[in-house]
Amino acid sequence: MITDFAPASEFVPTDLDAAAWPALEPLYADLLSRELHCANCLRRLIMDRSELDAAAGEAGSILYINMTRRTDDAAAQKAYLDHVEQVQPRLKQASFDLDRKIVESPFVDGLDQGRYRVMLRDLKTSVELFRPENIPLETELARLDQQYSEICGAMTVNFRGKERTLTQMAVFNEDPDRTSREEAWRLAAQRRFADAAKIDAIFDRMVDLRRQIARNAGLPDFRAYAFRARRRFDYSPADCDAFAAGIERHVTPLVRKNMASRAREMGIAQPRPWDGQADPKGRPALRPFEGATQLVDRTRRVFARMDPDLQRMFDFLCEPAAGVECLDLESRKGKAPGGYQASRERTRVPFIFMNAAGVQRDVETLVHEAGHAFHTLLCRSEPLLHYRNELPLEFAEVASMSMELLAHPYFDEYYEAADAARARRAHLEQLLVGLATIAVVDQFQHWLYTTENDAPSRHAKWAELQRRYGPGFDWSGLEGLLGASWHRVLHLFGAPFYYIEYGIAQLGALQVWLNAKKDRNAALGHYKNALALGGSRPLPDLFGAAGLAFDFSPTNIGRLTAMVEAELAELPQ
Repeated sequence: MITDFAPASEFVPTDLDAAAWPALEPLYADLLSRELHCANCLRRLIMDRSELDAAAGEAGSILYINMTRRTDDAAAQKAYLDHVEQVQPRLKQASFDLDRKIVESPFVDGLDQGRYRVMLRDLKTSVELFRPENIPLETELARLDQQYSEICGAMTVNFRGKERTLTQMAVFNEDPDRTSREEAWRLAAQRRFADAAKIDAIFDRMVDLRRQIARNAGLPDFRAYAFRARRRFDYSPADCDAFAAGIERHVTPLVRKNMASRAREMGIAQPRPWDGQADPKGRPALRPFEGATQLVDRTRRVFARMDPDLQRMFDFLCEPAAGVECLDLESRKGKAPGGYQASRERTRVPFIFMNAAGVQRDVETLVHEAGHAFHTLLCRSEPLLHYRNELPLEFAEVASMSMELLAHPYFDEYYEAADAARARRAHLEQLLVGLATIAVVDQFQHWLYTTENDAPSRHAKWAELQRRYGPGFDWSGLEGLLGASWHRVLHLFGAPFYYIEYGIAQLGALQVWLNAKKDRNAALGHYKNALALGGSRPLPDLFGAAGLAFDFSPTNIGRLTAMVEAELAELPQ
């Protein structure tokens, strides 16, 4: 299913230095000055623009990848920051000018509306929102997010005689010795808290900038701006509230039931924050692999057993054409936290970044990001960049979250049978915790951008939401750490309002999983066909193409939660 492709035009020179504005400027000027005489002229403009945007986008992606791989490399940091400050603002202006040229063209109605409908809808929204005075504000936000990444990337602790990143400390969350687990948790949490004032100051400025962006666009608050900018045409803030209500009604009680059962197994009255991931029977933590090479080899076998098309695509990532590197998996000092899949838009070759520490969550992260990469590869023959790159995030996350669940039957590639069952159970329990966390983060953002608040009130609100939706940990004596724990949520800094998408997608992924239990081949066939559509269809249509209901009501949440509970009942503790 890795399709070949040919550029839709020959407008962009193959040797273009697409990271440099002097090289890009004449090509964008050519597009903007081009005379249009018919719908065919407009189609050619769109295709040439798509190729140029892909070249510029890939150049920016490579700079971002290099920056996150080496936050302690001054040259990589400078190259990325120079691009943010000198190239991206000009690209945004050129993009707006081209969007307007396209949507205001007298020939736009002559385009195939079935083919271009989604793209034109999106471009019209972008034109309506664009304000040139917001460009420097967005540049400043990108600079602040880079500062946040640098602070997080520099966080290390000395534990058991070794300097470790906070990501590497995650392995001790599963230590069967509770005293050791608590020591590691406190050390990492206190290290984060040491920079809380710096991070709060960065976020204060971010909130001010985002509010100004919304005002400049003539909107009442940043939430209203974000819903339009994120093209949420198919649901509203009220629907997000309904999602949270469904989580509170159905998911949180099950999370707390599971956590109480774990506490009884551990012989403790109430779990503390360091008790959520350790095995309740005191068994050693799951160790699915040693080193990135073994992680890749075992995951290759998972996809080989799951589906031949997925196997071929994963092999492509491991041994890509022309020697282009696609994987950077292991944690190290100076590497930014988190994980992502980046699409290099011109060559259409994905890149997966993560911080593996040797725990089960790393397996889930790799298959998750592989799902995003499969999405990129399945729609790589789509000629329009807009439909390859502007994927609805609510469905893009279905691509990745489905892989986490569909990998369950193949966990024996990492473990003996008993530990494979443990891993399945742990994933389902953490999936439920994840849904509760999504409700917390989403409700926090609605509150952040529709009320007046400051750092102390943010910390208090976060603690309140954790107590409302969370797993019921005892935070006695740790109230300050609880209030500041939202600093770990990267999306709040670099991708505001990007979180409910995970919840909507998780409900879709659960449906893929349930469909696969009935007929794996049919479920995977629908999955691949839907991913191949890219972003060329409205969000509900993409769900429908995958055989899923676009429904995140309390009723549907209750139905899916009951099915997860039934699955858990069949798995050993």
